[in-house]
Amino acid sequence: MRVFVLCTGRCGSVTLATACGELTDFTVGHESRSRLVGDERLAFPDQHVEVDNRLSWFLGELDERYGDDPLYVHLRRDPELVAHSYARRWDSGDPAGIIRAFAGGVVMRRKSWPQEQRLEVSRYYVRTVTANIEAFLADKSRQMTVWLDEVEEWFPVFWERLGGRGDCDAALKHFEVRHNAS
Repeated sequence: MRVFVLCTGRCGSVTLATACGELTDFTVGHESRSRLVGDERLAFPDQHVEVDNRLSWFLGELDERYGDDPLYVHLRRDPELVAHSYARRWDSGDPAGIIRAFAGGVVMRRKSWPQEQRLEVSRYYVRTVTANIEAFLADKSRQMTVWLDEVEEWFPVFWERLGGRGDCDAALKHFEVRHNAS
């Protein structure tokens, strides 16, 4: 079984990957193949949970390769909080930052975005990625949409759907710590 966690980023993905590290019968990765291209980019092993916001840009290939077989999880957080988090990280200096890549390469603006427009671009990114994921999941039978702020409700269900071995209570404790905060 493979599990693909699809998300916008800035929604608890690092925390979820850390929590899944308590699984003893799955490997877990957070953006573990994000630096690879071609066939290797999506060559995930069996019994693996992959959490990677950039998978939303590879949904066609993900569908071709894995179809309806994996469990797809759409990890969500309040879209406005996500957009604000991206706007705050705009000038982080990370050349691989997804919001700058989207704002300059997908939206195709050659000049720097003015400060007063960055939040709206961040909102547009969140809407776009969310719509891509929702369209992809429309015909998937093995899927669940979960909200970060409702983790106590869905995480045990998620763990059970995996038939996960390990310490689920210890996994839940990871959500008490903020990871990758901006």
